[in-house]
Amino acid sequence: MRDRIDADAWQAALLADLAHEAEKTGRRPLRSIFFGGGTPSLMPPRIAASLIEAAERHWGFSNDIEITLEANPNSVEAARFGDLAAAGINRVSLGLQALDNDALAFLGRAHDVDEGLGALDTARRIFDRVSFDLIYARPGQSESDWEAELARALSFGTGHLSLYQLTIEPGTRFATLAAQGKLTPVDPDHGATLYELTQAMTAQAGIPSYEISNHARPGQESRHNLIYWRYGDYVGIGPGAHGRRGGMATLRHKKPENWMGAVDRNGNGLQQEVPLQAEDKAREALLMGLRLGEGVDLARIAGLSGLPIGALVDDRAIDRMNDLGLVWRTGNRLQVSPAGMLLLDAILPEVVAV
Repeated sequence: MRDRIDADAWQAALLADLAHEAEKTGRRPLRSIFFGGGTPSLMPPRIAASLIEAAERHWGFSNDIEITLEANPNSVEAARFGDLAAAGINRVSLGLQALDNDALAFLGRAHDVDEGLGALDTARRIFDRVSFDLIYARPGQSESDWEAELARALSFGTGHLSLYQLTIEPGTRFATLAAQGKLTPVDPDHGATLYELTQAMTAQAGIPSYEISNHARPGQESRHNLIYWRYGDYVGIGPGAHGRRGGMATLRHKKPENWMGAVDRNGNGLQQEVPLQAEDKAREALLMGLRLGEGVDLARIAGLSGLPIGALVDDRAIDRMNDLGLVWRTGNRLQVSPAGMLLLDAILPEVVAV
C-alpha cells in the first residue's frame, strides 16, 4: 500500500503512455475504454476525465462509445461515482462476488452484503449501464443456496452479469487451504449442475450467456470484452497492462515504480513489444473466440494469421465432438455447443491444431 500518491505525476505519465500508443496506431474511432486493474475508482476523477479527453483527441470516438470503470462495491468508492460519471464514465462493473456475508469473508472481501448492495443502488442511479460479478460453486454451496442467490441477483434487473465458478489457482490462498485439507473444492458434477442451473435461470430472465461466464440482455454485452474475445486490437497503458496492436503483443512494466521510471526515460511504460507469429495469432483467436456462444469464423482467423483454414483446427476431432453434440461446424463457423461449454477446457486442446 502506498501512503502517498503524486496524482499529477501519475496523470502526466498515463497521458504520455497513451500518446505513445496513439502515435503507433494512428487515428481510428474508439468503441470502448476500460478502466480496470486494482482500484481505478479511487483515482481522482480529473485523471479519468483527462484520459478520456486525450483519447478522444488522439483517436476520436464512435457515437455510442462504452467507457467502463471497474469498482469495488464499498461506500468510499461509491461516493466518487457521480464525479466519475461527470468525467465521462457511462458503465460500471462492480465486484460484488457474493450476496452472503460468510461467503464474502471466505473470499477475503472487505465489504459486506449491505454495503455492496448500497454501492449497487448508487451505481444504478448514476450510470447508464451496470454490471456486477458473482462467484459460485463455493465450498458447501448447495443447489438451492445458489438458486436463491442467483434469483436475488437477477431481481436487481441489471443488463449484464458475470458469473464465475470458483477455481483453485496454484499459488493462491485457496490452493494452500486445499493442500492443508482445510478447503474441499466442489465436486465437478455438482459444479456442472450449478452451471446448468445458471444457464437456465439467466436465459429465462432474458439475460442469457453470450460467453461462458458472461450474461447480458441483447445489446448490453460488454464491448470491451467482445473486442478481445473477437481478437480485435486494443491498447493497454499503465502498470502491467497488456495490449494487441497491429500484430504486436505489448506489455507494460507491472511494478508502478518501474513503469513510471520507464515513462520518464522512454516516454512510455513498455517492458516488451514483440511481433506475434502466425501460429500465436491463430491460437489466441481460437482460444478466445471459442468461449463465445457465437463461436469463430475460421476464414477470418485464417486471414488474420496468414495460415490456411486446414491448419487451424483438427477436423477429425471436430467430427467426433460434433457427433457427441459438443461442437457445431457450419461452413467456416465453428461453435462450442451449450453442452460443450461444460467441457471447454478439455475440448480446446483437442480441436485447436496450432
